[in-house]
Amino acid sequence: MEIEEDTTEIKTKPTLEHQGVDFLQQTVGALVSDYGWYMLFGGVAVYLVIQHLSKRRGGQESSGPRDVPDPTTVVRHQEALDASRLRMQEELDAKAEQYKEKQKQLEEEKRRQKIEMWESMQEGKSYKGNTKLSQQQSTEESSSPSVLKPKSGKKPLRSGFNPLSGEGGGACSYRPGRRGPSSGG
Repeated sequence: MEIEEDTTEIKTKPTLEHQGVDFLQQTVGALVSDYGWYMLFGGVAVYLVIQHLSKRRGGQESSGPRDVPDPTTVVRHQEALDASRLRMQEELDAKAEQYKEKQKQLEEEKRRQKIEMWESMQEGKSYKGNTKLSQQQSTEESSSPSVLKPKSGKKPLRSGFNPLSGEGGGACSYRPGRRGPSSGG
């Protein structure tokens, strides 16, 4: 009977290496089964935060010393801007001078016309008439005894359209509303 007892007591014990791996496997499996979704979302959140921070840091570094232009380039650019502004100002001044000259000529022409109108009024002619027409008439009077009025090419004041006739409206026709109060009474 002793032999039987020895055989029953002999058990295969796992080695120390297998025991640690089995413990680790069971522990990790339990953690993943309990907190797997939390770990997945946490990992994604950490990844996004790292990406965001790396973009920010990369943007700060790129705006640093690399964007500083060469001082000679800046000076040339400023000189070009100043030259362009000066040229545009000179053009504007020239246009303003031309406008002033034109205004002076117009004022002189108006003054001359007023003087001619005053002189024609002193002679007994109509002061409302155009001075150019009066000059043309005076040359015609000297050549012919009877004075004919020049025919103007203006349209007549009244056209053939009559709004009350109902014609010319096309598809739209206006009909006035009923007279009197709107309530039946």
